[in-house]
Amino acid sequence: MTDQTPDRPRDDDATADDVTVDPETGLVLENDELDLTDAPPADESPTPADESPAPAVESPAPADESPTPVRRTPVEDGPAPETRVARDDDLVIPAHAVSDDWDDRPQASADGGDHADGGSDSGTGSGSSRHWGRYALLAVVALVGAAYVTGYFLTGTRMPSDTTIAGVDVSGQSPADARATLEQALAPVADREIDLTYGRKTFAIKPADAGLALDADRSVAAAGGARSWDPRDMVALFVGDHEHAPVLDVDDAALASSVAAISEGIDQEVVEPQITFPKATPTARQPKAGLVVSRSDAADAIRAAYLVSDEPIEVPTAAVEPTVDADGLAAAMTQIAEPAVSGPVTLKVGDTSVALPVTAFAPALTVQVQDGSLKPVIDAEELAGPLTDSTTGIGTKAVDATVRIEGGKPVVVPGKEGLGLQPEEMATALVPALTQTGDARSVEVEAKVVQPQFTTADAEALKITEKIGEFETKFPYAEYRNTNQSRGAELINGAIVKPGETFSFNDTVGERTEANGFVTGTVINGGVFREELGGGVSQVVTTLYNAGFFGGMEDVEHHPHAFYIDRYPVGREATVYYGSLDLRFKNPTDYGVLIRAYVNKSTPGTQGEMHVELWSTKVWDRVEADASPRRNGRSPGTQYDDTDRCVAQAPIAGFDIDIVRKFIKDGKVAKTETDTANYQAADRVICGKKPEPKDD
Repeated sequence: MTDQTPDRPRDDDATADDVTVDPETGLVLENDELDLTDAPPADESPTPADESPAPAVESPAPADESPTPVRRTPVEDGPAPETRVARDDDLVIPAHAVSDDWDDRPQASADGGDHADGGSDSGTGSGSSRHWGRYALLAVVALVGAAYVTGYFLTGTRMPSDTTIAGVDVSGQSPADARATLEQALAPVADREIDLTYGRKTFAIKPADAGLALDADRSVAAAGGARSWDPRDMVALFVGDHEHAPVLDVDDAALASSVAAISEGIDQEVVEPQITFPKATPTARQPKAGLVVSRSDAADAIRAAYLVSDEPIEVPTAAVEPTVDADGLAAAMTQIAEPAVSGPVTLKVGDTSVALPVTAFAPALTVQVQDGSLKPVIDAEELAGPLTDSTTGIGTKAVDATVRIEGGKPVVVPGKEGLGLQPEEMATALVPALTQTGDARSVEVEAKVVQPQFTTADAEALKITEKIGEFETKFPYAEYRNTNQSRGAELINGAIVKPGETFSFNDTVGERTEANGFVTGTVINGGVFREELGGGVSQVVTTLYNAGFFGGMEDVEHHPHAFYIDRYPVGREATVYYGSLDLRFKNPTDYGVLIRAYVNKSTPGTQGEMHVELWSTKVWDRVEADASPRRNGRSPGTQYDDTDRCVAQAPIAGFDIDIVRKFIKDGKVAKTETDTANYQAADRVICGKKPEPKDD
């Protein structure tokens, strides 16, 4: 066959009439007979001489069949008939059977090769290959899926290879056997105490008291004793080295209680710098970093050590730095405190000028940390009295109403108006002038009618009519106790707590300083006795706390001592430390509460007595206290202290105890409250250096 197919004479009539091609399938359709003769029609010219006639295309007939007769349909003049639509019974002949360039020889492929079967690259051969590829892929997926499901069912039937839990080998065992092995191996250490250390202090925690126990089921499951769809768990059944910590059953509240007991013996409150002015002279309190036990880290360390280690745990702590350091305090001393008391401040009231002496405002002045820096602050209440006394030429002094106990009954003493300077206005106006000099060290003010800060109507509206709570504690003879407790009682005596108001011991009594009337005594600091100003004040605080307890006051803040002191009611005692630990209670009633406090001093032959009474209008018939048995006993250790502040002390066991407060109304318990006291063991303290160990 040549590259170019010769033109074939057209027979338009025949094409239009005899041959019909299906436009969709490309097949020739014929209703009667198809003329396959190659003679040209009479009205066409013969083939030019320079062109070869197209070879006749014959369709060979099978040897055992006769050629199919072909009948030609006559052509009539006129327009060509329309293309007829094929019917189901029409004879269909492929279009290539009548194509001028049809060739029955094998065709060359695009890449130069012949396809002997007459197919192409997209024919039956490649289709079969694709089918076989799909079958192979499906087979692989089926095998992998079967292996995966098998692996899932294998997990949970035996422990992975080379597996240990808390150091106990359970490799290849069934989960049930692994549980039994684990429980048997860890039983001897399940009750082993966990030791913690901080410096020379040691603490021991019993697992049961801390709420720690082994959870064998979860431990085995976590180590591979449960079914899993994770391929890594399936592989682990046969290869690898697997070490697992035990899974614990933890009572978080009990563990927190044990850690809190340790914290009581270690925590040290941060001390912020402050400048006060006793005798009108600046006195600085140096800043001191605090220390707290990192409770969450300590709890985590205890959990991690249980069952797997007998090594002591070092208690994790964190330093708490003061807001302002020593350099900031020194700067405040020269820039604020010293100028503040350098001379009087001139008060200009109309045409009158009055010099307010330093002694009038210094007791009310402090330089304290506010908003991250040291700033001067004047207490208006502290200023009121000295201000009036120093400005007697300006008006008259107002007198507050008060409530007193006279003849065993509360009596309202009326208040009186005055004319003079307003303490609140003066407290604000004075501060900017304190650091000035010359004429700038003055304040222009106006004399006004001064109402009592507490009027007669205010006092009567409180309806203070009867005693609602009282308590008494005894203390051994010591002159510092007589002094400090008497001063503390004097400062809280007569205080009135209004409805909804919160009473603060530190705010009412102030800092325990010599200028405030306190002397040096024994206090508890850092879990041991120390000599500091204000020792013995905790007796006042404990007595006041119990009066509020039985008077139905709402406990806002109180702190039991680090260890139990047996002259106080167990679980119902409190301590304070100015600037950090306070005693606060709220008056939840609709009536005012008057505090009456006094001391019967001790003598070398008799104990002293601390008394506190609360007067108001009763809401409850009575309030009762109950206590749980002591639990979580803690044993003391021994410390040596070679500092000049050492106070020897005997050992005291530690424990926890719950205190239940019952509110009785109409003969029934209307409500209850529970509070827990955690007492750390108090070590034996020996003053002196720790003896060197003797060589054998």
